[in-house]
Amino acid sequence: MKASLSVLGHPLQSCSEQPLTGWYRDGCCNTDERDVGSHTVCVTVTEEFLEFLRVDGNDLITPHPEHGFPGLKSGDSWCVCAASWLRAYEKGLACSVKLESTHAAALSIVPLKALAEHALDPVSEQPAP
Repeated sequence: MKASLSVLGHPLQSCSEQPLTGWYRDGCCNTDERDVGSHTVCVTVTEEFLEFLRVDGNDLITPHPEHGFPGLKSGDSWCVCAASWLRAYEKGLACSVKLESTHAAALSIVPLKALAEHALDPVSEQPAP
C-alpha cells in the first residue's frame, strides 16, 4: 500500500491519539472512496469552531460512548471534514490546521492557501508536485 501524503507532499503525520481520530480511527486523517465527508483536515478545535460545527449539523461536543466517542473540547485535535472546515473559514471561524497531518485529498476541496493561513506548522517548503 502506498503511503498517504500530507498537503505538503510529505508522509502523512499523526493527528491525534487522544482522542483517537481519523476515518479509520488510526490517529491519522487517512481517507478512501467510502469517506464521502473527506475527514482529511487535521485541526486543533476551538469552542467557536465546535459551536459552528454543531449549528452546521455536526455535533462533535456531545459524547457518544456507545461509539467510543468522548466528545471534543477546545484544544483537542481531530480530523474534520474538508468542506466543513472550508465553510468555517469562509465565515471567519476556522481553527488551526496541522498541515503535515492534513491529507493531500483535502486539496480537492480546500485551497492550500486557506489551510496555510491557519497553519500551526509553518509552510517552510512548497508542496511536492
